[in-house]
Amino acid sequence: MKEKFLQVTDIETVLKHVFDWCVNAGGNLIGALLIFIIGRFVIKIIKKLVFSFMEKRKTDPSITGFVRSLLNITLNILLAVAIVNRLGIETTSFAALIASAGLAIGMALSGNLQNFAGGLIILILKPYKVGDFIESQTISGTVKEIQIFHTILTTPDNKLVYIPNGSLSSGTITNYNQNPTRRVEWIFSVEYGEDINKVEEIVKTTVEADKRILATPEPFFAVNALDSSSVNVIIRAWVNNADFWPVRFDMNRSIYEAFNKESINFPFPQITVHNKN
Repeated sequence: MKEKFLQVTDIETVLKHVFDWCVNAGGNLIGALLIFIIGRFVIKIIKKLVFSFMEKRKTDPSITGFVRSLLNITLNILLAVAIVNRLGIETTSFAALIASAGLAIGMALSGNLQNFAGGLIILILKPYKVGDFIESQTISGTVKEIQIFHTILTTPDNKLVYIPNGSLSSGTITNYNQNPTRRVEWIFSVEYGEDINKVEEIVKTTVEADKRILATPEPFFAVNALDSSSVNVIIRAWVNNADFWPVRFDMNRSIYEAFNKESINFPFPQITVHNKN
């Protein structure tokens, strides 16, 4: 009878421990869930306040995109640590585990660390900013956003391209928007026998008629080459950056119409055949 009483007591003790553990685990789970919900709300508020402050201070959009990515990752890591701690897992042990795996993580993320450092270099040295049209890695496009690991470009045909910041910070970048003016160059071919002085006069008149072309530096005209079946003339003129492509395309049409009007012939490939007889 005594042995039976002891067995019942042991079962009750075990059940009591199980019940206490379930209560504690349930409390931890509920607490972790509350931390997650409240944490997400707090993160949203913090991000909104920071971005509102940066907007009022008219912060460079390049920095805004970088800070957005960095703040989002940092706050979510802190939230994850708080949740892990509420679940009863020692954060010191958690940190020790991360530290012990630090070498492997560092090797695995070495490329991302390089990209992060590259992003900081880009923000400090500013080889480009959001809105600039750049060319790098054989890719050209308008800078849409500078994130902590990548720079996002929008190509002229509306594709998004993600280029690692590490390669951008250490590679060659062509920035088409940094200077206020650009030089436009055209090469036109005319037939041999055409009056080159007349061609020059027509070209100068056509160029001067376009008010978007700057008077200083003065437009340049010269005979570029004596080709196999044509005389190639070159024109160089300076325009404001925003007018580069419109002027380039419009001048092609204007020169074509002016040459046709003045009966200046365009060449085409010719082969002279001699009959031996």
